[in-house]
Amino acid sequence: MKDNNIEGRNAEWRENLRRSMTAKERMKIPRVKMPELKPEYRIKCNDEVNMGITAEMAVLEAKRCLDCPNPQCVTGCPVSINIPQFIKNIERGNFAEAAATLKETSALPAVCGRVCPQEKQCESKCIHHKMNSEPVAIGYLERFAADYERNSGSSSLPVVADANGIKIAVVGSGPAALSFSGDMAKLGYEVTVYEALHEIGGVLKYGIPEFRLPNTIVDHEINGLKAIGVKFETDIIIGKTLTYDDLHNMGYKGIFVASGAGLPRFMNIPGENLNGVMSSNEYLTRINLMGAGKPDWDTPVLTGKNVAVIGGGNTAMDSVRTARRMGADRAILVYRRSEEEMPARIEEIKHAKEEGVEFLTLHNPVEYKGDETGRVNLMRIQKMRLGEPDASGRRSPIPIEGAIEEIPVDLVIVSVGVSPNPLVPKSIEGLEISNRNTIMVDNNTMRSSIGDIYAGGDIVRGGATVILAMGDGRRAAANMHEALKNMH
Repeated sequence: MKDNNIEGRNAEWRENLRRSMTAKERMKIPRVKMPELKPEYRIKCNDEVNMGITAEMAVLEAKRCLDCPNPQCVTGCPVSINIPQFIKNIERGNFAEAAATLKETSALPAVCGRVCPQEKQCESKCIHHKMNSEPVAIGYLERFAADYERNSGSSSLPVVADANGIKIAVVGSGPAALSFSGDMAKLGYEVTVYEALHEIGGVLKYGIPEFRLPNTIVDHEINGLKAIGVKFETDIIIGKTLTYDDLHNMGYKGIFVASGAGLPRFMNIPGENLNGVMSSNEYLTRINLMGAGKPDWDTPVLTGKNVAVIGGGNTAMDSVRTARRMGADRAILVYRRSEEEMPARIEEIKHAKEEGVEFLTLHNPVEYKGDETGRVNLMRIQKMRLGEPDASGRRSPIPIEGAIEEIPVDLVIVSVGVSPNPLVPKSIEGLEISNRNTIMVDNNTMRSSIGDIYAGGDIVRGGATVILAMGDGRRAAANMHEALKNMH
């Protein structure tokens, strides 16, 4: 039974909290530091590096929240979490209610608390910045609340509307798909997710290493969706195993395409076809999803003692840190711009340095050479300087004439971007796609050129963050629901 006086109760305890500490006292509390595994230990295993904060640390950090009348942190969150409410619940020690608040709008709070770039989203809007103070650690608190609920075994389920009998198909099972599925299930739809691989989770499973996002966390979030009625089917390739017409004949009234961007890009330089030069997609998928490197698994993966990873994003950082764990004596990150321009999270860069990764910035590979067996053994790299900013706002790298170096390598992992696999978009006649094989949608509704098809995540963006993909999923769910409501 719903408590009609919940707003009144919330207002009362928030007022009491305000009286308990002044804003000045809250400002004096230093931002919490995340406990971490020691670098010398963690490079020898796949254990999660960030260990999580304690209840005492969480309550103290929550006290730093100034409970702004117009909280900008919420505007910085792509899935519109009620950030002040969940934080104030932590402050008063009601951790279960904090977790319930998160689940009202986020299908994956334990995931987002770990991999969402909060420093560029919610935390970037925190009022503490205006006072020359570090922002409230919203991401750490989100992880704490989600982990508390999971570890306590008292997982709450969101409110689900009565079943309306309308079937919805979802293509892919990454963050956009999971977010969309959760919202549609809560609205009473019969949702079935079709995944091409043998495990659910998409990029959360194959693209992000367990030392950053353990698979058990992803599985728990997926089980939460199963508990509210979402069905999952693996080993089904939409466009091959089932076509768009097949889905129609099966009675689906709406389709959400979230098949991601799993097609790696290369640089088209000499020697890229040598053995030992591979994409980060292949490298991470073999290790994260297929167990390569584990003593009791048969999946092969090349390893090396002198490993170079090309790129400066989170995937490049995940790859080079994985290479250290796979036994590389020397792991080098080669990036054509300076460290300031790196798109990777600051935390990822910090962890990589602690783990002994060498940063070779303002360098770009121009050729790979191999030994008599066809295995890469040398990388030729061009020294660069920064010119004027390009379309992305970052300064363009310009080659310095004649400045070429040679470095011995026995494994090169290329992480310079991804494109959507054209299979799904090209299998649907009349679907408008870009020259990059992304599905064209109305950015407000996420609706495609075919009325019953909506899309989101990397299949639309061509490569983005987990939280932006989740935002797409929520927006698509809200707009598909409106369209279907008006039809029935």
